[in-house]
Amino acid sequence: MRIHIATDHAGMEFSTRLQHHLAEAGHDVVDHGPVEYDALDDYPSFCIRAAQAVAEDQAQGIQTLGVVFGGSGNGEQIAANKVRGIRAALVWSIATAELAREHNDANVIAIGARQHTFDEAVGFIDRFIATPFSGEERHARRIGQLAAYETDGSLEPDPRAVQPDVLDASETFDPEAG
Repeated sequence: MRIHIATDHAGMEFSTRLQHHLAEAGHDVVDHGPVEYDALDDYPSFCIRAAQAVAEDQAQGIQTLGVVFGGSGNGEQIAANKVRGIRAALVWSIATAELAREHNDANVIAIGARQHTFDEAVGFIDRFIATPFSGEERHARRIGQLAAYETDGSLEPDPRAVQPDVLDASETFDPEAG
């Protein structure tokens, strides 16, 4: 499988070790991160390029996933999710790595390299790569809704738009009353 990775300065040491680990596991690793340490570099362009490469590969039928990481993983996830066709999930445990694939068919994960040991993070990544999308109808339906919104802005009908107001206009809501 091809694995696109990206980081900023916060994950450079982690990136080098991860590339070796993934290559030893037989993956084709493509690094989109910086070529030298710069404490002032910015993660968005690195992570967006990795996400673009995942989307392009998948559009061509190439089996591929992405891993982006930085200090917390939050900004990296946000950056990756700006790319059409990317479903990036912030992962902080084995369970979130599995669920990202099984339920959300995530094609990129984000990890906080400063939040976990190398071994913990590699465990999350390995599990993410090894876990298939379940294909269950409810999950596929939800992913389809996300894709529709991303493509044309469409949403499922708002159920509140067809229901009468719960409170009569003369009534007031008292949150303390329960």
